[in-house]
Formats: sequence, C-alpha cells, structure tokens
Amino acid sequence: MPFDLELIRRVYAGLPAKVEAARKLVGRPLTLTEKILYAHTSESPTHAYERGRDYVNFAPDRVAMQDATAQMALLQFMTCGRKHVAVPSTVHCDHLIQAKVGAEQDLTTAIDVNSEVYNFLSSISNKYGIGFWHPGAGIIHQVVLENYAFPGGMMIGTDSHTPNAGGLGMVAIGVGGADAVDVMAGLPWELKMPKVIGVKLTGKLNGWTSPKDVILKVAGITTVKGGTGAIVEYFGEGADAISCTGKGTICNMGAEIGATTSLFAYGPKMAAYLRSTNRTEIADLADGVQQYLRADEEVYQNPENFYDQIIEIDLNTLEPYVNGPYTPDLATPISQMAAAVKEHGWPDKVEVALIGSCTNSSYEDLSRAASIAKNALDKGLKATSDYTITPGSEMVRFTVQRDGFLDTFTSLGGMVLANACGPCIGQWARHIDDPNRKNTIVTSFNRNFAKRNDSFIGTHAFVASPELTTAYAIAGSLSFNPLTDTLKNSKGEDVKLDEPSGFELPPKGFDVDDPGYQAPAEDGSAVEVIVSPSSDRLQLLSSFTAWEGTDLVGMRLLIKAFGKCTTDHISMAGPWLKYRGHLDNISNNMLIGAINAYNMQANTVKNELNGSYDEVPKVARAYKAAGIGTVVVGDENYGEGSSREHAAMEPRHLGVRAIVVKSFARIHETNLKKQGMLALTFVDKADYDKVQEDDQIDILGLVDFKPGVPLTMNLRHADGSTDSIKLNHTYNDQQIAWFKAGGALNVIRAEAHLSA
Repeated sequence: MPFDLELIRRVYAGLPAKVEAARKLVGRPLTLTEKILYAHTSESPTHAYERGRDYVNFAPDRVAMQDATAQMALLQFMTCGRKHVAVPSTVHCDHLIQAKVGAEQDLTTAIDVNSEVYNFLSSISNKYGIGFWHPGAGIIHQVVLENYAFPGGMMIGTDSHTPNAGGLGMVAIGVGGADAVDVMAGLPWELKMPKVIGVKLTGKLNGWTSPKDVILKVAGITTVKGGTGAIVEYFGEGADAISCTGKGTICNMGAEIGATTSLFAYGPKMAAYLRSTNRTEIADLADGVQQYLRADEEVYQNPENFYDQIIEIDLNTLEPYVNGPYTPDLATPISQMAAAVKEHGWPDKVEVALIGSCTNSSYEDLSRAASIAKNALDKGLKATSDYTITPGSEMVRFTVQRDGFLDTFTSLGGMVLANACGPCIGQWARHIDDPNRKNTIVTSFNRNFAKRNDSFIGTHAFVASPELTTAYAIAGSLSFNPLTDTLKNSKGEDVKLDEPSGFELPPKGFDVDDPGYQAPAEDGSAVEVIVSPSSDRLQLLSSFTAWEGTDLVGMRLLIKAFGKCTTDHISMAGPWLKYRGHLDNISNNMLIGAINAYNMQANTVKNELNGSYDEVPKVARAYKAAGIGTVVVGDENYGEGSSREHAAMEPRHLGVRAIVVKSFARIHETNLKKQGMLALTFVDKADYDKVQEDDQIDILGLVDFKPGVPLTMNLRHADGSTDSIKLNHTYNDQQIAWFKAGGALNVIRAEAHLSA
C-alpha cells in the first residue's frame, strides 16, 4: 500500500468544499496555486489574502529532510517537548557520500566515516516516528517523487530543491530546519502569500530539446531573483505533454530563480507515473477530484487576468540551452554557444561531464542519455572527457541496470557513482593536475556557483540536459553542437550523433530488491538517542539568549560582502558537511567564501580590537569574547541558493546581531528571523556605500519594533562624522516575538512548557 494513503484520502475528501469556499471568498476563478494554498490554511480563512503582502498560516501534509540538514533540525526538535512528529516526516541520507572512485566503494566508505551521524539519525527517527531512508537509497527529491508526493498536497522540506515534487502537482517548498520543527511539532507554518507567475507552454518538445531546456530558458528570462516571493505555475498544451519526471526537473530548478516553488496541473502524465510507481490508489483518487487539481478553465482562457506575470514559451522552437558559468541564469542557446566560448574566453575543452543529481536522474533522463551513448558506440566513438553517472534512487539504479543502460555508460567510458548528491553539492574528490588552472565541466545539475562542485575557483561549470552533457562527454569540446556538427570516429570517418530517444517510464516497469527504507518504531518511548559529549560531529544545542530589551549600540562591522553572497559563501558545503550536526565546529566556516569589499579578498577582515586582519570566524569569536555585537552588510539577493539554516545559525552563534543588505533570498531571510536575528534591508540601496570598515554601528527603534515601521542604523565613522540610514524590514508580530525571545524555538519551548 502507498505511504500515507489515509492522509491523502482525507485531503481529497475535503478538497472540493475548501476550493469552493475559497472561490467564493476570492470572488473569481482560481489558479491551481490558490486552490492548494487555500485548501491548506491552518484555519478556515475569513477573507481573501493579498498576494505578496499577507502572512498566512498553513498546515503542510508532510516534512522531508536530507541528512545534512536533518541533523540540526532534529537536534532542535528533540528539545521542543514532543513525543512524536505531528505529520508524516522522513529523513534521507544522500548528502554525506563523497564521490571518489565509484558507487560501491564510495558508499562503503561513507557508511564507515559517517556511522556516528547515521546512527544518530536512525535512532532519533525511530524514536519520534520518522521514516528513515538509508545511505544509498537515493537522493531525497527523487525518493519523495517516487513515494510521497501527490497532486494537490503541500509539503515542506529542508532542502531548497524540495519543489521537485511540483512535478506531481504538489506545492512543495524548501525551508530551514526551524520551519520543519514547527510543522513536526504541530504548529502552523507561516508564509507570505506568494504571487503567481504563469508560464504558458505551447507546442511540444522535439529532437535534442528536453524539459531541462524549459527551465534553463526561464532562468535566462527571470534571472536568479526573478521568482522571489512567487510560485511559478506551468500550464498549456505543452505543459500537459511533458512527462511527470520532466515536470519535476523544471520545478526542481525553479529554486535557481528564487521561486517559492513551482508546479504543474494534474493530468494523464502524472497518473501514469503514479501507477508505474505502485500508487494506483492515489491515481484513482486524484482522477476523482481532477477539476480541483487544475486551475479553473477561465484562468487558462484569460491567464493575464489571474497571474501576476505571464511568460510564454513555444516548445516547437525552443533550442537546447547551456547555462553558466558561475551562475545558473546566464543562458546561451546551443546555436550561439561556440561564438560565446570565443567571445568570453571560456576554456573550450570539457574535462568532465556529469549527469544525474536530484534534477535529472530519472529513468527517462538516463534512458535518453543512454541512447546517445549507444549511438556513439555504434558509430565508433567513445567519451573523450571524464564522464560520471548518478542514478537518483536505488529503484532507478536497479531498473536501469536491469535494462542495460549502466553497461552502455561504462562501455562509453563512464563511471557510475552512488545514488547520492555527490559532485552536485561539492561532495567530489576530483582528480585534477592543477586545482588553480581554468577548466570547464558540464553537468546536468542545478547549481554552478564558483567552487560549488569541486571547490576549485578556476572551474567553469556549465549546466545542460543529460543528453547534451553526454554529447559533450563524447566531443570533449564546449563549442560542439550535436544538432549540426560531426565528430571523427575511430576509423577517421565524420559521423553525426542521432537525436536522443528514450522512455518516460520503463516498458517492463520499475523493479528493486531493497529500496533502503526503515520504518520507525510504533512506540519510540524506549528508544535512546545518544550524542557523545566529546563528539566533533554532533553537539546538543543550547538556547540562544533573548533580546536584552534595548537598542543595539556600539557594534562593529564584521564584513561588508561584495557582490554575490550565496549560502555557499556563508556556510560552505563539501568537506564542511561533516560538521552539520555540530554548531560550534561548523561555525568555523562562517562567511569564509564572502569577498570583503575593502580588500576584495575572501576570509580576511579587520579586527578593530587590535587592528590586525584575520579569518572571519576568528574575528567574530574575538568580538563575541569581548562582548561586542557585530553586523554583516551584504549586496543583492543575499543568501541565495541552498536552504541551509547553518548560514543563519552560525552568525547567531558567533555574536552577529544583524544582517543588513540590499535584498534577501526568501529562505535565508526566514531562517535569520527564526534564529532571532535582525534581517534588514537598505531603504536606499546606495547607502551600502556609506558603510566604512572602521564604523561603530547602532541600530535604533527596537524598543518600539513594529510591523511596517523602519529602523535606523547610525554609522559612527572613525573620523568623527556620522551617517543615519533608514532600514526596512518584513517582520510581522509573530516574527518580532521570535526576535524578542531569542529565536522561534524558544517560543515553541515556552508554549510546550505552558501546555504540559
């Protein structure tokens, strides 16, 4: 029987009445986004919510956590006084497996090296009623799509690519661990009512073009922050024709444009995927309420009246795209790629081509890539670049091995990696002769920030479809266009690769011996969760202190970050992943990737206590020891990228009191609020330039901290002059209560104590 079938029955049983009530409340036809959101409010709404303005309390159906973020989330959850999670929840061990020599040995090594963490996650899951997916079971988002996602549902996940489940018509939102704690504790989850961007897809994908190219095109249109505060809803004949896992790819990478989430309407492609993954009962239930799992017909007829923004893409004429380097929104159609390589001086030689990841590791993805590999072998070609393949789950891996695709990849020269995130998140022991030289890699992943995949600053990472990435592995040249160009085979003949072909679903069905799932104990009261006091991987949490009740004065600038500052800059992944359960140890990576605007160097800032320059965490610890609060100043879209709440917890732990920036990425701003931090933005963005390295900083207006009322930042410069700067914020009454209490978790603990 499918997981959580009774829960899904309840959701569908209540859906028609809730949608009808919402339609009357709003007074017009509804988008799919609105139907799902209004159906998941924690209390029956009494008025229509204004998009982009009103905060709304929701009741998600489930929570999913990957192992790197689950550690901190569950360390917080175990302090909140609950004996069992309030909603179905799962943990997935996919982030801590380093890609080095191949699937089997890498997995064995990971289980040994990370045994303490895996044992902790297994035991705490067992105690609190959480489903546990063992290392090797697969990447969280693929496993969720295969087992838990359902049309019309709502979930949150402690990973920014949780929106992958939008491929099955689910509002699935990436959050920080503190948000997950709220929902697992049975509390409402708060979100500002999103705007809705409609993307109309006409025509049909053909030839070398794939679902990946849809989102690569959209990223080029919107930029990395164009979706901030919005849900992207795809519709049209082209949208309905895309496979379920293809829809998942598009929704997954919606995180790269800052979107709250993305989703598609229910239809035959989703029904076929549900039935193929042994969830026929859910498909039957969804068929019965199909009109409530799509936008109202009037919306599709006149979309300009119902969406805040409309983007139209003709799939008939859409080209394959290559995005990058260093940002996922630098979009280049394949026909212009050779010219772009010359224009920008990008290294033309493709040294590594990598397919898979949570974005593109489905059966369809791998079957289409395998068709290119087989065609190349048949025509006397082999890979000229290193080539890696990452299946998305054990079910996918088992099935593609049964059907011969893995043998095809290895015959071409490929290496099959473990069912895990691996190089996509920096868990890659890359072999390279000179880590400082410029080089090019192409991936079918989602992110390509500097150092993201291999930690090397010289690596130019480009993102493309698995099919195109496989072609690059064969050609070894970034200028190669498989639609028009030929290659020399082993006989010296000029040959051209055929167009990819594949299967949306396996013709012989999915198969697997052991999917890797551990059900929790029915009664976990006797289960013991052990965290060694001497562990350098795990650390029990202490409460952050409450606000002192006064304005914050006499603070120092820790760093003024220049340019792009993602969560990878604030709290790097890669080798630091091993400390995700130990707040003090991982805080030693705080902001070490951010560029200091005063010397344009990373991880070197001025310590005003002695006038020396030192590493950011060391300077922060020195100020904290001296009882001096600090401020971080940043640029646009600060905190874009991963959902990792460590990027908010580390500054909190090391004495940073406020983050003041031109603009925030959504998840990071929420994470800062949850940890009792001040997340503030310049009213006048030009005031960023007024902040000087030696400033003493005051933040005033906190005694009367209210929604919608700006605060003031006074800068006292070393020459005796001052600047008074206005700062905006988006705090509501509940979030101000988090700040005053020292963090949202302190509020949860207090409420649990009062109700005990």
